[in-house]
Amino acid sequence: MKSLFVKIISILIVGFVLLGCENSSMEERTLSSIQQKGVITIGVFSDKPPFGFVNDKGENDGFDVAISRQIAKDLLGDENKVKFELVEAASRVEFLKSGKVDVIMANFTQTKEREEAVDFATPYMKVALGVVSKGGEISDIRNLEGKKLIVNKGTTADFYFTKNHPEIELLKYDQNTEAFLALKDGRGDALAHDNLLLFAWAKENPSFVVGIGKLGNEDVIAPAVAKGNKELLEWLNKEIQILNENGFMRESYTKTLAPIYGEDQIQSVLFVQ
Repeated sequence: MKSLFVKIISILIVGFVLLGCENSSMEERTLSSIQQKGVITIGVFSDKPPFGFVNDKGENDGFDVAISRQIAKDLLGDENKVKFELVEAASRVEFLKSGKVDVIMANFTQTKEREEAVDFATPYMKVALGVVSKGGEISDIRNLEGKKLIVNKGTTADFYFTKNHPEIELLKYDQNTEAFLALKDGRGDALAHDNLLLFAWAKENPSFVVGIGKLGNEDVIAPAVAKGNKELLEWLNKEIQILNENGFMRESYTKTLAPIYGEDQIQSVLFVQ
């Protein structure tokens, strides 16, 4: 009986400790605590140009990074008061849950499944799935019959094909660099990802063509915070709205995305006036 009582007490203690750690993590990531620390930690990609990547100088660069620096400037008065954490697609939710980052700005597509795990702020981009292949030979879903399709783990492409086309064999990779290298090496016949990323990649790799430019529904990309972080979420909602209205998003598009997609595509990509 005494042994059983000791076990019960031990379980309760562990539970309280874990609960305390979770609450502590949330407290450390509130808007007021970020302002007190004087730095905001944002999760971005390292290998998804032109949205989030590490440039030749070893610096974080891209459209998502530009927005992140502006967030730091408007919140803390200095665009350099941002700490970047490099994430992979499958780790984005966990980085928020564990308190490793305050915000995810890693080209995060808003889905119903993800809304159950994190809170999304005002969206800033539109996106759909696409499929790229050598010479554009894959121009229809039916062309993938008996072929191998490359996807990144934890992406909307992974979820879409797993749910809607279980008959298609998927090759899954953690990082974008691994996935695109597998396509180049011929380990897979095609690669599915966000269409905007594929158009950019195909421009740099002209032997590959985006044969399927839009697949499924058009989705939105938005910043995300930990579930229940209401104060930070409300601030981000207002911030993204301001950046859409004051010309910042348009200016950043011109600098980072227009060289690839063209200035005339801005309305189809961003939520600008």
